Amino acid sequence: MKIISMIPARYAASRFPGKLMQDLGGKTVILRTYEATVATKLFDDVIVVTDSKIIYDEIESNGGKVMMSKKEHDCGSDRIAEAVEFLDVDIVINVQGDEPFTDAISLAKLIDVFKDDDKKNIDLASLMVHITDEDEINNPNTVKVVLDQSNFALYFSRSPIPYPRDKNAGAKYYKHKGVYAFRKEAILDFYRLPMQSLEATEKLEQLRYLEYGKRIRMVETDVQGIEIDTPEDLERAKKVWK
Repeated sequence: MKIISMIPARYAASRFPGKLMQDLGGKTVILRTYEATVATKLFDDVIVVTDSKIIYDEIESNGGKVMMSKKEHDCGSDRIAEAVEFLDVDIVINVQGDEPFTDAISLAKLIDVFKDDDKKNIDLASLMVHITDEDEINNPNTVKVVLDQSNFALYFSRSPIPYPRDKNAGAKYYKHKGVYAFRKEAILDFYRLPMQSLEATEKLEQLRYLEYGKRIRMVETDVQGIEIDTPEDLERAKKVWK
């Protein structure tokens, strides 16, 4: 299988505009993410895909691979689909541009899912982390996922799912990390299919896959990492980097 990583990078993030160009230990967040992904040595290629000339120049001037997105897109999956449509590739790993602490162990687990899937029952795979903190469980910026007995996603939500009507039932809560591994056909299908009501309501692109019957295999990781969604996240990242 030919496996590549693509890093969608939008400059105008709604909660924290320009976050990818913020300084993190002497380099920008997007460059840190790119270098961390390359350093895993898991991929035949690593490419940043952006709609921003600023980000494009940042990656290119530091010797990285970058493509300019031709169109405006609602989400990272659309941006990646446009970029991979005419590339010779089997599996695409989407690493978020605001994940400078991307680790090789978690990404290798995603790749292994497809190596063991001879019958191609899995359309895409994604990472999740077990969480217990009630503030995090109830935080709408923390996306939760519930699973079937084979670890396929049943639903993603910004709400706390499952709802703890019986706190003694032993339910576990999982935070969805926005790192995806797609079969090329799955992401191209996503690109061609219109957004439906669940995705529009929750503003979660992964719900489009579920609404159209795609199967998402979830993979648990112990690595929390830091997703830089807010200025406060950036300050935490700086402390960790030091």
